[in-house]
Amino acid sequence: MTALIGFWALGFFPLLLILTVFVSVLVVMTRLWRDHEMDVWLSSGLSLKNWIWPIMRFAIPLAIVTGGITLLVSPRAEQRSQSYAEILKHREEISAISPGIFKESSSSSKVYFIEDYSGEHGAATNIFMQDMSGGHVASIFAKHGYLTSNKDGERVLVLEDGRRYVGEPGRADYEEAQFKRYSVIIGESTKFAGPGGDKQALSTQQLLADDSPKHRSELMWRLSMPLSCLVLALLAIPLSYYNPRSGHTYNLIFALLTFFLYQNGLTLARNWVSQGKVGVMAMLAVHLLFVVLALILLKHRNRPATTFSHTLRTLFRKS
Repeated sequence: MTALIGFWALGFFPLLLILTVFVSVLVVMTRLWRDHEMDVWLSSGLSLKNWIWPIMRFAIPLAIVTGGITLLVSPRAEQRSQSYAEILKHREEISAISPGIFKESSSSSKVYFIEDYSGEHGAATNIFMQDMSGGHVASIFAKHGYLTSNKDGERVLVLEDGRRYVGEPGRADYEEAQFKRYSVIIGESTKFAGPGGDKQALSTQQLLADDSPKHRSELMWRLSMPLSCLVLALLAIPLSYYNPRSGHTYNLIFALLTFFLYQNGLTLARNWVSQGKVGVMAMLAVHLLFVVLALILLKHRNRPATTFSHTLRTLFRKS
């Protein structure tokens, strides 16, 4: 279970890293506005655009890390997570063999009981098993047994020196047989289907080789993670504006709403691309939209005293 939690956390790490970059820039820049240092900056003839390169120097290395994890590590972690989950599922039948207790199989068709079990060698002694599959009841007693696997990867319980009784409860016409060796399959095949059924577990090379909409959407989503890290870092500069006279940090609320709107926009575009409703350029359009928004807000916050509508009129008049 700890391994599954680790794989799950690794899958969410890129999103957490993006949020960390966004919040870090936002908090630092908000502090500059709160302490009136940004007023000194603007009154010195400098623009908020002069903050872009210092912020990018901080965000670009983290965006590269995000891209590396998203493109290389996360698919492998998702594949290992699915494989490990399958291993745990196949071990469920094996866990039914516990010394000193009766335990039912997951299919409710078999009941096991063993007196002693050696985990090191897989050997057991004084084994009882009742098999209720096939429309009859088979009771099996054996002195010895051990676990093994067949060529198909199925877990097999091999019983030695025992007896087998087959019949219906309450009737005397049952069959009795003595055996030297008797094999019972207690687990399905441990061969896994692989990551082909889940696009999140496919490697980036496999996504590049497939032109299907769902694979293209997954590829664009992975490429969007490092790009959104840079776009959000840029957005954090104007969104950090804080008016010391108001005494309220409403800018943080607006910034978080912008973050969720950005991520939800990317998720919606990915779903549309996966369904074939739009092309892959729709996800790039979302990035471009928020880059334009960041540039407009930078222009507006260069002169905090002006209204937003005046800034828009100035931009459209220039265009």
